[in-house]
Amino acid sequence: MLILGLESSCDETAAAIVTGDRQVLSHALAGQEEAHRPYGGVVPEIAARAHVDVIGPLVTRALREAEVTLAEIDAVAATAGPGLIGGVMVGLVTGKALAHAAGKPLVAVNHLEGHALSPRLADPDLQFPYLLLLVSGGHCQLLLVEGVGAYRRLATTIDDAAGEAFDKTAKLLDLGFPGGPAVERAAKDGDPKAVPLPRPLTGTKEPHFSFAGLKAAVARAVGTASPADLSASFQQAVVYCLVDRTKRAIGRAPGATALVVAGGVAANGAVRGALEQLAHAHDLRFVAPPLWLCTDNAAMIAWAGAERFAAGLTDPLDTLARPRWPLDPTAEAVRGAGVKA
Repeated sequence: MLILGLESSCDETAAAIVTGDRQVLSHALAGQEEAHRPYGGVVPEIAARAHVDVIGPLVTRALREAEVTLAEIDAVAATAGPGLIGGVMVGLVTGKALAHAAGKPLVAVNHLEGHALSPRLADPDLQFPYLLLLVSGGHCQLLLVEGVGAYRRLATTIDDAAGEAFDKTAKLLDLGFPGGPAVERAAKDGDPKAVPLPRPLTGTKEPHFSFAGLKAAVARAVGTASPADLSASFQQAVVYCLVDRTKRAIGRAPGATALVVAGGVAANGAVRGALEQLAHAHDLRFVAPPLWLCTDNAAMIAWAGAERFAAGLTDPLDTLARPRWPLDPTAEAVRGAGVKA
């Protein structure tokens, strides 16, 4: 099985060829860091135009590096949401055009499902069900992954995502863009106990997340400590919240074979280390994708497409791009402003 995957949901444009037996034959990626750096964050219109400029050449490169033709591809998988709608439309329309031109099936992939299944691309021993902490710039959720297309949401953020808090902290401290890696680098030289910061919702019964108050506390603390100390204190607060909330969810995931973390924030070493300790304390395997699979990429979209295609799940060419697309549409709404479904 050969699957062409396309990703364009935020500020990374990517194309990849992945096989059904987990071989990543090629992965072509173009970032937009320089374009967005002056603004300290992603500008949707700039991102969408950049996707248009590079997605065609990236597909050509991915096919060439994999030494396959479009005619040899079994299906085209493209992110159909959630994400910045302009970027999502670029990737999805490109995927539709390629599928139609080659007479191949289209697999419209939920970007979050790409993250949720990405650990199975790297670890063939990872079996369903598993408890997943999906933690990124736009999302922070705990899900019981029961199978392809079968996700039970146990918790979500009631306001901001952890990755968003990292990016905001980096901007407040003038650490540069992208924010997550910048804060992690600064934190290595800081004292995590230097600045007392809140741990929102920790200890509460429901394992939901909240990071808006932590962001506000960092803003108030700017100037009272060095950027390194504030970064270390902020990072430690995030780690504490993630571990506390995940520990609460473990009791709600009977039968889980592993504790899995995925998403951009899963690339943070402090987060990975703390979650690995938590997993071992509860006799669970700990699984995290390689760092390059944590951030947005097309290999995870191609793999999610492969899993769905193998299950007989394909999509019509009139499938719409979606700015929001919950993995568990049956989950109850959580009280709070700006809920990330």
